[in-house]
Amino acid sequence: MSETALKAPGKTGGPDANRWKALAFIALAQLMVVLDATIVNIAMPSAQQDLGISDGNRQWIVTAYALAFGGLLLFGGRIADLWGRKRAFVVGLGGFAAASALGGAAANEAMMFGARALQGAFGALLAPAALSLLAVMFTDAKERAKAFGIYGAIAGGGGAVGLILGGFLTEYLDWRWTFFVNIPFAIIAAAGAYFVIREPEGGRNRSALDIPGVILSTLGLVSLVYGFTRAESEGWSDSVTIGMFVASAVLLATFVIVESKVKAPLLPLRVITERNRGGIYLSLGLAIISMFGLFLFLTYYLQIVKGYTPVKTGFAFLPMIAGMITGSTQIGTRLMTRVAPRLLMGPGFLVAALGMLLLTQMEVDTSYATVLMPAMLLLGLGMGTAFMPAMSLATYGIEPRDAGVASAMVNTSQQVGGAIGTALLNTIAASATTSYIKDHVAGATSKPQQQLVQLEGMVHGYTSAIWFAVGILVAAATIAFTLVNAGKPDMGAVAGSGAEDGEDAAVPVMVH
Repeated sequence: MSETALKAPGKTGGPDANRWKALAFIALAQLMVVLDATIVNIAMPSAQQDLGISDGNRQWIVTAYALAFGGLLLFGGRIADLWGRKRAFVVGLGGFAAASALGGAAANEAMMFGARALQGAFGALLAPAALSLLAVMFTDAKERAKAFGIYGAIAGGGGAVGLILGGFLTEYLDWRWTFFVNIPFAIIAAAGAYFVIREPEGGRNRSALDIPGVILSTLGLVSLVYGFTRAESEGWSDSVTIGMFVASAVLLATFVIVESKVKAPLLPLRVITERNRGGIYLSLGLAIISMFGLFLFLTYYLQIVKGYTPVKTGFAFLPMIAGMITGSTQIGTRLMTRVAPRLLMGPGFLVAALGMLLLTQMEVDTSYATVLMPAMLLLGLGMGTAFMPAMSLATYGIEPRDAGVASAMVNTSQQVGGAIGTALLNTIAASATTSYIKDHVAGATSKPQQQLVQLEGMVHGYTSAIWFAVGILVAAATIAFTLVNAGKPDMGAVAGSGAEDGEDAAVPVMVH
């Protein structure tokens, strides 16, 4: 861990006068990226029908975005360090808006898949730049806690807002508006950022770009994400799925070897080998695995089993948003400067696990008010409380020249966690559903009984997978308790000044 202090923005050494305005535009951009992940899920059935996309190919609407985003994040983070974060942020927003316009105007599947891949690529430039701008602009511990609390609430709650907005746009306008809606967000955020953000001096990393590192990390991450998305559709024993995992292991192992030898690595190993940051990336990735599967199961449960409309489904997630906002802006922000990060992260993940545990009781006729609502509230509270210090700690005490790549690692652990979560939990749910139906269908003689067995089988599949999610969250809590050993931030120290007790505090971001 370097001793170099993060210099406060501005020539005088004082904090940047525009930092709170800047936060508003950075948060708006983050909201747009997070919204985009869930908003498109709701619009997918309509888009598939309009563009004549086959069932086999429809996953590419999600996969093209995930591959480009997950694969290019480290590259995007390093570009932000090289070019300057403000420039990377504004260019990322402009590109994201153009790609969204292309997606909204898509006339066939090739245009749609291309637009989604471009959105992912520009998102990979924009997301690390946004988080690292916050890291270098907010250097006072109390202000940093508040800024990351707001950012964490948006990052966490944005996905559920996307479900509501996606429901409204798809039901009352047209699926194309789920793409066009990004354009005003991007224009406002880019214009605002251009005029109000002042980057601290001396924060650039002007070393040459590590091309072998870029190629190895991009191919390795793309293989990993594609392996998991393919496992979901083709099964774990499929030869291409296995080939992707093997290729990913070889490429990423080679990447680590290359990074330890080159003079100016894409991912300096000091960023991930520091105990606290390593613990944060790992526990965050695990928490996201459990969350992603859950979003998917609850959406299907509410729409297929309960018969909710897309809009009603979106509103049903409101307790989770309320919990997230309360957890990150009230509990996390107030306690982050008073207690060690692990004492927020560990209990936070355990409270979320308690919410998951409630959801294992789901049945076909489960009441929303007595089971689903309290479970979502607990999940939101726990995740919001844990995410807050994790985000801030992931970039705390890092040298300015590494801020982009450290931020990119937060996003990478989330993207990879999301891909793993969706594939892993879906596979568990599908096999549990199949065996339940096989065991019970013989006793169902009439059509209504058979339909009931189908629904019971689906719910049994979801609860089986949710048990795994509970275990994964407990593992995330254990890692937070054991690996994250930073003390509470030193209130007098500027971030990164080498104050040992506060060195390396971090907060997670939910970029789907």
